[in-house]
Parts: sequence; C-alpha cells; structure tokens
Amino acid sequence: MPDYDFKDAKTLDYKRPEMENGYTDQTLYINLSDPQIAIKPVAEKTKKTFIGGKGYDLWLLWNAVQPSTRWNDPENALCIAAGPLGGTPIYPGSGKSIVATLSPTTASVIDSNVGGYFGPYLKFAGFDALEIQGKTTAEMVVFIDGVNQKIQLFETSGLPENAYELSAILTEHFAQGKPRNISVVSTGPGAKNTLIGCLNFTWYDSKRKRARYKQAGRGGVGSVFADKGLKAVVACWNNVTADTNKPADKARLKNVAKQHSREIVELDPKQNEMAKIGTTHLVTIMNDHDLLPTHNFRYGQHTQAPNLGQEVYRRMFDPGFDGCWMGCTVACSHGIKDFVPLTGPYKGKKVFVDGPEYETIAGCGSNLGIFDPHTVAEMNFYSDAYGLDTISVGTGIAFVMECFEMGLIDQSHTGGLDLHFGNRDAALEIVHQMAAGEGFGQIVGQGVRRMKALFAKDFGADATIMQDIGMEAKGLEFSEYMTKESLAQQGGYGLALKGPQHDEAWLIFLDMVHNFMPTFEQKAEALHWFPMFRTWFGLCGLCKLPWNDIIPEDNKDTAEPAKVLKHVRWYADYFSAITGNEVDPDDLIKMSESVYNFQRIFNLRMGFGRRQHDDLPYRAVGPVTETEYESRAERYDKQLAEIYKADIDGKSTAEKLTQLRKQREEQYEKLKDAVYKRRGWTPDGIPTHKTVKRLGIDFDEVVELLRANGVNS
Repeated sequence: MPDYDFKDAKTLDYKRPEMENGYTDQTLYINLSDPQIAIKPVAEKTKKTFIGGKGYDLWLLWNAVQPSTRWNDPENALCIAAGPLGGTPIYPGSGKSIVATLSPTTASVIDSNVGGYFGPYLKFAGFDALEIQGKTTAEMVVFIDGVNQKIQLFETSGLPENAYELSAILTEHFAQGKPRNISVVSTGPGAKNTLIGCLNFTWYDSKRKRARYKQAGRGGVGSVFADKGLKAVVACWNNVTADTNKPADKARLKNVAKQHSREIVELDPKQNEMAKIGTTHLVTIMNDHDLLPTHNFRYGQHTQAPNLGQEVYRRMFDPGFDGCWMGCTVACSHGIKDFVPLTGPYKGKKVFVDGPEYETIAGCGSNLGIFDPHTVAEMNFYSDAYGLDTISVGTGIAFVMECFEMGLIDQSHTGGLDLHFGNRDAALEIVHQMAAGEGFGQIVGQGVRRMKALFAKDFGADATIMQDIGMEAKGLEFSEYMTKESLAQQGGYGLALKGPQHDEAWLIFLDMVHNFMPTFEQKAEALHWFPMFRTWFGLCGLCKLPWNDIIPEDNKDTAEPAKVLKHVRWYADYFSAITGNEVDPDDLIKMSESVYNFQRIFNLRMGFGRRQHDDLPYRAVGPVTETEYESRAERYDKQLAEIYKADIDGKSTAEKLTQLRKQREEQYEKLKDAVYKRRGWTPDGIPTHKTVKRLGIDFDEVVELLRANGVNS
C-alpha cells in the first residue's frame, strides 16, 4: 500500500439536526477555492416545490451558475442529494443518490442516478444535499462525519489514481474498524483525461470484505469532479433503522414496505431472477425483439447474442446477496469474483468486477460486435477503475468502428489501431489510452459530438454521414436500446431533457411490440406520464426497478398494465407515511411536473431547450445505409406500401431509403408537436407562462427568461 498523507485544510464542527419526516431541512456547501464550508437552511417554498433529490440539485445549481458558466469554470457546482424517502432500509430500492452539474459533453444540465450508501449517509449526517463549487490545485478529500459531527477538508498526496485502490484505502482510513459506516465517492484517471468520466459510489460488502461500486455515469459528472481537484468525498454514518428517517407514520410505512418486499421475494424468482442475474436477462429479450444494438445501432439482433446472455453470467457471477442498499430485496448488483484481466495494469491478477449490467453488456459487447463475455467484463472493470462511463465508452467506440469500416478514418488517424467491429484487443487498447490521455483514445474520450467535428475538420470525413450515424443527441451518447421501429421511444430519447437516456421513458415494448399507443395523442400522453413518474424516483431517492421490473401476477389484467398502478399506489402510500403529506398517484405526477419543467427552462437558460435541440441522428429514426434497409426489407417495403401508400414497384433500395426517410422524419416532427402540446409547451418546445404558473415555478427570473425568449403571459 503506498504512502499517503492528509493535511487538514479546513474543519467545521456542527450540530446535527434532528431528522423529521425524511428531511433535515439544511444543505452543505463547500467551496474548494478558498476553501469554505457552510450550512444553509432549506426554505419551505423550496421544499414544497422541489421535493428533494434531483429537485434540490437543480435549485442549488440554478443559483450557483450563470448562463455564461461552462462546465470547467469554478462556479459550476457539483450537487448530490438523496430525497425524503432515501435511506429507508425496509423498502426495496431506497438507497439512491442523484448527481447534477453542468456537463462537459452537453454544455447544459446533466443529472445521473446512482446507488450505493452515500446519499442516505449524507442525509443522516445532517444534509439533504451537498453543493461543491470552486477548484483546488491540491488534491482534496472531503470528509462528512455524521457520527462525530465534523466536516473536514484534507489536502492529500500519495493516494493512488486507480479508483478501486483509492476506495479501499479511504474506506480503511476513515472507518476506524467499521468499514460499513463509510461510503466513498471518487473517480479515476479516465475522468481527468476525458469528458466522459463517471463517479463511483461505494457500499461496503461485508461478505466479500470490500468496497463495492455503483456509478453515476452520464454526461461527464466524473470529469467535473476531477477538474475541481477532488480526490474523493467520504460520508460516515453508523446505525440505520426504519426510525432513522423519522417517518410520520412508522406503522403505515412498515405495512406498505412489507407488502412490496414480500411480493418481490415471491415473484422475482418466477419473473426476471434479478436477485441472481441482475439485468443480464434483458440481453436475450432485446435480441429476440430486434432491439439489441449491434454494430453501432445498425442492427438489433445477432446470432451470437446468447453468448452475452443471462445463462453465461449466471455461471460467472459470484453468488450471494448483492443489494447496493440495505434491505433491498431486488438485490441486482452482482459481480464477478477472481476475474483475471488479459490486458492493462491488472493483467494476470485476480480482481473483483462490479457487474456487468445490461447497458455495459450491450454497449461494450454487441454494439462493438464483441460477443465474448470475458472482454465485456474486462472493459467493465477497467472503465470503473479508470472512472469512465461504460455507455459513452461503448457508444463512442462503436461510432469510431463504423467510421473506420466506412473509410471515413483509417489507421493513419487511429495510431495504427485496426478498428473493425469485433476487434476486442483494439477496443480495450482505446480504454487504456483514454485513461492515460494518450493516442487515439484521447480523441475518443471527447465524446461522439466532438469526434464528428474533429473527424470532419482534421481528417476530411463526410460530416453528413457522420451526423446520421453518430449516436448522440444534445451531446450525450445514446444508452443501449434500438429505437428505429418505435416512434414513441424516439420521443423518449429525443425529448429527454439531458439527452438519450432510458431513465425518462422506456416505451419500446408498449409501442412496438404491443401497439398500445397507435395515435400521436396516445404517444404524447405516454411521453407525459412516464417521464414524470420516472422523474419522481429521482426526487425521492429511489430506484425504479421495484416499480415495473417485478410486477403483480394480475397486472396484465389491469386497465393500464404498463403503469403498474398497484405499485404506484404503494409509492403514494410510502411518500405519505414518511413525510406526513397525504398524496395520491396524481400528486406524484404533479411533483415531477414542476421539477421537469424547471429543468427544461434551465436548459433554455443555458442556450438550449428548444425544438431544434430535440433532434435525433437519423439512425435512431430509420435505416441509414442500403445494407440496413435490406436487413429488414420486407418490413420496410410493407410500411412504405401499406402505411405511407408509396409506390415502390421497380424502385431501387436507395430510392426506397429516401422515401422512408422523408416519411419517418415527418412522423417524428408530428410527434414533437403532440408532445409539446400535451406538456403545455409552445411549438418551439418552451413551457408556457400558464404552465409555469400552474406548477408554482413562475419565479421572477423564470418569467423574465420566458419573456426574453418570446413567451409572454
């Protein structure tokens, strides 16, 4: 273990407030530049409007930055919060944190939802949210000690770059023999040397005697963390019970928690077996329905997909309880014990891999044409160790591989790397180069949007075709689902506030497989309700998996099976029991509407948030190449002839491609119109004055911003 040193730079002793109904009613502010530590009260208006979690993050960030602020400016804030329900050890999925900041890749607001113990420990230490501003040239560790009621900033030296080694050292250093009391937030060298850095949030696995990881991955939140000079943020807390949140009605909480937990224990083994195989079951399901991204989202199926499926990982995963929060009966956070990498600094050494989950398998596996589970696990391990988002890593390398195969770039540009699909050695080499900030990996680490511009400018690549195949929107790389055949899911990605991430709306099955929403109005209604309800989990500090990944046996017979309304009613009961505010399911949607619309307005403030920013690369909408069209020729010919009434007799594939593109792009624009109308937005995608007033977010600054953008009362 290396020599390391801690020098006290700032200390604040504080009195921890009494928790009441899931809230502490104060936030912790740290400025690394001075440095400063301050504790700020939460106004009742803020609490009522923004609820907690993501809502608190957005409000803190709004007040920290200006329209001119950039991601690497000192005033950019990194905000982390749980929520009023977060930290409940008897309700499944109640250990989430939400991170928000200005993104290096989108230049606007990014938020990322993550498990681990940090969010609950931060709250129990006395703070509903953490806001970090400023920068330091020294490496800084922030220690939030809720047991001894002390905040300390340490200048450090000698700590390792690698995230796993760093977490192990800091857990031992601060634990005083009780490692389960510690949660560490950190990143790695990849975050420092790319724009797609992730944050690792730990929980201590007592069985395996190690700190385990969950990731806040999207939009480069780890790169912001590293740019500020942060080495880690550590939270310490000791005893967690159902009383720690001081629920308003403990008996009611216990009753609803028992119902939901019992149902999961009974039904998960019959449904998805998430407690044994996590989200890996999705691989073969997606493949069966032509939804598994393959070769940079060209195709949705591959004969070798089962090599990456649940039966493979059932054998690879180390058995045992794998919940990333106490008492979670979903327990889906599996890992691989004694894995031996074949490349990089851990070559030939036994390591523990946290994962992989579905997104990593699809992004770093099938989308790269790699169907070897060992390679996927190795890319997973090194991405975590280096602090890299596996979704952006996978989608970014897939883009590069297609550019290489199309002749848009060649080995003179890639530093000699042969980047054909399926070249696992080259894919791993790029990951190592990203971490070091060297070679072609340094370019890939800038993200797809910047690569498109650079390849056109420096390599003479065709900008038009790259716009079609570069799978990013708003600057964020696509998460790993095919959307070509689902207009509703195109909206779910294109209209998502931060970019194409599935946590807002996942409507593929409802739209494409079940055809539950054939009209634009029905799609618009779904693109209202589902993003709002999914947003609610981020306000409260919850995981959405218990909501709709394990469902009641009679759910299919209900009026709206996709909503799993039995669970929605349980969540309303849960919120009421903790906070003492009696709510029904419709109230949950309105809570989210306020925050959701505020985030859209925040995007507008940063120069985005209009109709043009909801555009998608055409590959998300339809086939770009003739080969793609021909892979589904029967389907596309039938659509042209029967749905669009096009005359395709004697037409070449190229001509049919053009006809289909015209129709599909028109359909997407019509969908925008329908969704904007349903959400109470202008035709340009801006919330109206009537909408912000109805939702209670008609603050003076918001009204003035709307007026400046042509939206008047």
